[in-house]
Amino acid sequence: MERRAFLKTAAVLPAAGLDIFALAQAAGTKPATAEAHVVPEGQDRFGEAHSLGFSTILFKTTPRETDGGLLVVEHKGLGKGGPPVHFHLHQDEWFYVMEGEVLFEVAGVRKTLRAGESVLGPRMVPHGFAGVGETPARMLIAFTPAGKMEEFFRTTAVPNGPKMDAPLFARFDMQYVGPPLVG
Repeated sequence: MERRAFLKTAAVLPAAGLDIFALAQAAGTKPATAEAHVVPEGQDRFGEAHSLGFSTILFKTTPRETDGGLLVVEHKGLGKGGPPVHFHLHQDEWFYVMEGEVLFEVAGVRKTLRAGESVLGPRMVPHGFAGVGETPARMLIAFTPAGKMEEFFRTTAVPNGPKMDAPLFARFDMQYVGPPLVG
C-alpha cells in the first residue's frame, strides 16, 4: 500500500472503529480479539486439564488468540519434581510463583522462589524448575513467542505421556540439557 493511500485510509478507520485493525494490518499481523475472555481462577481457557505427573497444566491464553505471540499456562498442584533442564531455541520463558516454593536453575544458578517472585528463562539459556515446598506450588508461565509450546503440552501432558528426552524436545524446538532438578 502506498503511503498516501494508507494515510487516507488511516484517517477514516478510527471513525469506523477499525483503528486497531488498521494498525495490525500495517504491522503485518492479525489483530488480537477485541472480545474479553475471562478465565476463572483454577480453570483452563477451554475447560480442559492436562497432567504432567508433577503438576496440572491449565491454558490461560493461547497462540491463536495472540497471533502466535504468547502462550500463558498455569501449573496447578506443582508437587516435587519438574521438567528436565532444557532451553528453547526461539522462546523466552517467564515464571511467576503464585503459591508455594519452586527451585529454579537458570544459566547454572539455582534459587528458590516463593509467592510473588518471578524469573526469566531467556531463549538459548538452559533452565529448569522443580516444586520443593511442603505444599504444592502454583505458578504462571508465559512463552513469547508461543512457538510450538501449546502443541508440546498437548502432546506431553496426557496419561502415560511420552518420555521427556532429547528427541522429544528437539521436535518442539527445544534442547534437552539434563535430568530434572532435585530439591
